[in-house]
Amino acid sequence: MPGPGAKACPRATSSWPRSRSCSVRGMTLRLTASLALGLLPVLVFLCVLVLLDSYKLVPPRRIVRQLLLGGLAAVVSMALNEELRAALEIDATVQARYVAPLVEELLKGLVLVALLARRRLGFLVDAAVSGFAIGAGFAAFENLHYFTVLRDTSLVLWTVRGFGTAVMHGSTLAIMAVAAKSLSDRRGGVSAASVAPGWAVAVGLHSLFNHFFVSPNASAALLLVALPAFFTVVFRVGEARTREWLGTSFDTDQELLALVVAGRTSESRVGAYFAELKTRFPGTVVVDLLCLLRLHLELSIRAKGLLLMRKAGFTVPPDPDFNERFAELRHLERLVGPTAHRALAPVLNFSDRDVWQLHLVAGR
Repeated sequence: MPGPGAKACPRATSSWPRSRSCSVRGMTLRLTASLALGLLPVLVFLCVLVLLDSYKLVPPRRIVRQLLLGGLAAVVSMALNEELRAALEIDATVQARYVAPLVEELLKGLVLVALLARRRLGFLVDAAVSGFAIGAGFAAFENLHYFTVLRDTSLVLWTVRGFGTAVMHGSTLAIMAVAAKSLSDRRGGVSAASVAPGWAVAVGLHSLFNHFFVSPNASAALLLVALPAFFTVVFRVGEARTREWLGTSFDTDQELLALVVAGRTSESRVGAYFAELKTRFPGTVVVDLLCLLRLHLELSIRAKGLLLMRKAGFTVPPDPDFNERFAELRHLERLVGPTAHRALAPVLNFSDRDVWQLHLVAGR
């Protein structure tokens, strides 16, 4: 029976064109509703995460790229899963429970590892958001594929796929991202040892979800209860670490830059260190190192100021002079050579976050 305010379809005695029109309209509505249920939940959740990030660590352009890369991973995984199923001669249940989680989390994880290796993730918050974005792109492309293949307009099916499977894809990679970023920070870089534990957890959770120990509806409900709690903890811990980093390094960078600009480095430990460098490198190289130090400090302070302004609610456009300054930075690094550049490490305290700062200033 139609709901209140709905127009009833004509009875069979009505004219055929009107009956056909009503049928087409009804089918279109069901298709639209099914597609929306399959795509919107995970994308809306991603938008909420981006809005909750008070420092706006992940630019919109990067989110779009991550969605597309996740989609590419989905396309590759669907083809690979078909090949493996035929080669291993396994049924759909075994594949869904044991093979697909390995393949899909591996391909999604490769995108994440590329971001970590390129030092595009600075904190737990942007790692979690980026991980969820890649997983959301994977889920969206996968659901689009099944929507075109299955031609099933069951609202129950697409509710489960949208609120359950799609959100699961984003969640498992977000968990892997948080674990990998945390371990990478502790161990001073990205390695198999820092990535493998999070990947293993992601595969295990994915496989557990596909076992359907409880009904699909219950699995989706449990996911929707657990996920906000997970992200609440991640955001609280991540933002606390961001504040701590800003509080300690911002003042230090400013004080050091003031000494460099005023030519009073001899009054600090930095001056003593540069005096030692003069005995190891030619004078021209030491001068270039001092210029390199100044440029690093200026960009670092710019990045931290950018974060503080975003936290206060201001929209800050990318630095128009960044490309020129970044080119100068790279020129100086090549000029002094890798050995002399590494000699600045005790002063600048190089880390993945230092490189991440440069991309933040560029708005990349």
